[in-house]
Amino acid sequence: MPKAKILIVEDNPITAADLKSALKKLDFYITNIVSSYNEALISIKQNEPDMIMMDIDLGKSKNGIELAYEIKKSKNISILYLTSFSDDDTMEKAFATDPVGYLVKPFKREELKTTIMLALYKINKLEYENINQDHTYIGYGYYFDLKTAQLYYKSKYIKLGIKEKQLLAVLTEAQGLVISNEQLEHKLWADNAPSNSSLRTLVYRLKSKLGCNIIETSYSNGYKLSFFK
Repeated sequence: MPKAKILIVEDNPITAADLKSALKKLDFYITNIVSSYNEALISIKQNEPDMIMMDIDLGKSKNGIELAYEIKKSKNISILYLTSFSDDDTMEKAFATDPVGYLVKPFKREELKTTIMLALYKINKLEYENINQDHTYIGYGYYFDLKTAQLYYKSKYIKLGIKEKQLLAVLTEAQGLVISNEQLEHKLWADNAPSNSSLRTLVYRLKSKLGCNIIETSYSNGYKLSFFK
């Protein structure tokens, strides 16, 4: 598995710098360091981290708990709170967002390491519990089961239409080889010739649903999965 990508949301620059240094020594990849609600949402959209290490108090912007609720509306990203709040009311509100950890400041570096390692263990156990040897990794955190035509993002099932499943199956079986438009049209529609835009529309719809450049358009007038080189 690739190294975990972590976003730091912390409005204290000294604390943020210490966190970055500690995480780098633990060989994690830092996607960004941001200090506010809006900056965090923008960074998540651009980089989609595996985990967010987040302070609850973010100064004048909305707090980390509010940010967690907003993130969970559309993303399944694990959150580890780093905060100076240890009162029952704050912890109860924070725990309601289902974080993977809650670390009270000030903390020692060994405490940070232990908390992160335990959090990542929980994340990996949860996110990949549905993945087995029948699943083919096709990049960007996606796994496709050729036997059942089911797609997973980590352990989360992604619902696809019939034609979307067929398209992804053909491209997965090709293992990075370019499949021409004519070949794809024949495999997906057989003798029922589609309109000129049907394949292009299908590819666009699937790429939009997956939210990444998982399907690559070839100059030879066809398509392939970009993960396979």
